[in-house]
Amino acid sequence: MSIGAYIKQIGRGARGARGLTRAQASDLLGQVLDGRAGELEVGAFCVAMRIKGETAEEMCGFVDAAQARVARFPAGADGRPLIVLPSYNGARKLPVLTPLLALLLARAGESVLLHGMRTEAGRVVSSDVLAALDLPALAAIKPIASGKVAHVATPLLHPGLARLLATRETLGLRNPGHSVVKLLTPCAGPALLVTNYTHPAYFDTLCASCATLGLDALLSRGLEGEPAADPRRASRLDAFVAGAHQLLDEQQPGTAAEVPGLPAAIDATATADYTRRVLAGELPVPAALQRQVDRIVELSARITARTPS
Repeated sequence: MSIGAYIKQIGRGARGARGLTRAQASDLLGQVLDGRAGELEVGAFCVAMRIKGETAEEMCGFVDAAQARVARFPAGADGRPLIVLPSYNGARKLPVLTPLLALLLARAGESVLLHGMRTEAGRVVSSDVLAALDLPALAAIKPIASGKVAHVATPLLHPGLARLLATRETLGLRNPGHSVVKLLTPCAGPALLVTNYTHPAYFDTLCASCATLGLDALLSRGLEGEPAADPRRASRLDAFVAGAHQLLDEQQPGTAAEVPGLPAAIDATATADYTRRVLAGELPVPAALQRQVDRIVELSARITARTPS
């Protein structure tokens, strides 16, 4: 079926649109990623899905298409999962702390992969901060050792996926690609996905998708769309182990008025300096971020114990 036929099905407005099956969604996105759909068709697809909203079945189909095409990082030699941090929003009002989360996890002995676009609508993104920390992006896929952070730009994972994400620069709207990257595990072996939701209504869709896809994942309300915990509050944390759901921590009431040392500026230099000072012990690790690190390390150990040697 051509992409035009799918657009006809999903593009009848919020009330008239019909959802796609998992197989149809996979076929549709596969055509988009492979460059077999024209720019007008891709734009229509993005707008139609933005109006209709993605179902969990569609999300699983979209992820199927992406997983079948993306480059995959080699499995670790010790059976430990690769910690995957999708970073696609960047800083808006608060510094982007995903690089700090990645480096804290590496300090705990984990292998960490951070992936994201080089630019996000003019925002400061994780790759900017990591570059300021003298951690350049990888130019090729290679193994990631324990205790190390690697970060890659999305085009290295798949150029077609990067092209789809880049339509936000033209249309001004997020699209299914932005949901796909939050569920992507570009690994040849076990992976632990750390993902997030911004709007509470998206929580159920992500939970259903994680369960159906059988993911190992930690899900939380992120920091301005990033997977790092909001340092000002203790958010709910949900785990998925081979798709089985477990509530780890309930949302705690209250929001801190300030976080010690957290800069008011959101530029890469200020954020990198804050990150260095936290790692050096000059400033405390925000409690919410430390709790997140602890939970990820616990889940990693569970996955390692499950993985055949």
